[in-house]
Amino acid sequence: MSHPQAAEPPAAPPPAADGLTPLLEGTVDCVRRETLAERVARGEPLRVKWGIDPSAPDIHLGHTVPMRLLRRWQRLGHRPVIIIGDVTARIGDPSGRSATRPQLTPAAVEANARTYLDQLFCVLEPAGVEVRRQSEWFEGFDLQQMLQLASAVTVAQLLQREDFAQRLREQRPIGLHELFYPLLQGYDSIATTADVELGGTDQLFNLLLGRELQAAAGQPPQVIVTVPLLVGLDGHRKMSKSLANAVGVQAPAAEQFGQLMSLPDEQIGPYLALVTDVAPERRRAILAGMAAGTLNPRDAKAEMARAVVTAFHGDAAARHAEAEFTQVHRAHQRPTALPVAAVLAGGPQDLRRLLVAAGLAGSLGEAARLVRQGGVRLDEVRVDDWRIPVAPSPGTVLQVGPRRFVELASADPAALAPGVERT
Repeated sequence: MSHPQAAEPPAAPPPAADGLTPLLEGTVDCVRRETLAERVARGEPLRVKWGIDPSAPDIHLGHTVPMRLLRRWQRLGHRPVIIIGDVTARIGDPSGRSATRPQLTPAAVEANARTYLDQLFCVLEPAGVEVRRQSEWFEGFDLQQMLQLASAVTVAQLLQREDFAQRLREQRPIGLHELFYPLLQGYDSIATTADVELGGTDQLFNLLLGRELQAAAGQPPQVIVTVPLLVGLDGHRKMSKSLANAVGVQAPAAEQFGQLMSLPDEQIGPYLALVTDVAPERRRAILAGMAAGTLNPRDAKAEMARAVVTAFHGDAAARHAEAEFTQVHRAHQRPTALPVAAVLAGGPQDLRRLLVAAGLAGSLGEAARLVRQGGVRLDEVRVDDWRIPVAPSPGTVLQVGPRRFVELASADPAALAPGVERT
């Protein structure tokens, strides 16, 4: 599998006579730039498509890179068309995958889709945004239509994709349903008469196929614009919830700040460019200061993290998160205010279930893994074996890793102190 490499943030393109710099700054590919220049010169408001599969409950910072570009186009007078991939999510995008994704149930996809509609407007401005679901056109799609769509592309074309070609070389299976993914994504462009489609560089094959399908359907082929992939917290792989290297846009401010402070130093520049509104001259000054040794990368990273958290939670929350981080990691103290989880029952409890109930693990398996890795503490005492029941008392602090703390309270509502929120 190819992975995005750590790199300097994309340089701004030189000023262009075609007037496209405001639309294309920081992008990677632009297929049919001359077509785009002609339409922009005519003052046409363009239908700019971007799709997202609700394959997990949360949108993360990686998603916001094309979203931020879409917002820029929106502010310049073009119409964003958001596709909620409630059909393709059931297949799973094979882009960059070395194995077939597990298929999601329609109920899981629908639950995720509902949360996405709330999160999209953390970045985009609601006015003028057209939100469409694939099920609008695919639920009534019959076999004849599917055969006609499939006839527009050859199997050889599909197998040219890097991820498919690599899996063939390694004799890894490719599900027949995976070959339909780019066809379905391409048909979205027909259904919405897209003028432009945005996506990550790993989506280039799918976007190009959309152009071919539009041409076969008698529509003008869309212009394609791609953006860099955001590297995840591990510093070398694309940000993904499935790789546990993602920062959710709705994560609490303290969690976002702490996660971003764990980022490798070489990713400070790309993050400043791709997920913050820090001015270009300030970004250059930060990078120059780090290169000259006059600016500590820790301070540069804190400025970047503060900018990201401010975008989602506001300046006050970002500064509070930074202060809490400093207190925990430099002064080695607990945060001054802890979330309270009303989860304690009478008698000994399964630590895994306690972690899940307190919101510190997503499943019993994840909870067991956290304990085995030595990352779980009760009142600063590490717990090494989840198989031994624990009996913490109200007020005990349950900790996972260096940044996540929860104060435990009785699950009996009558035992809760006044003003304590129930989780």
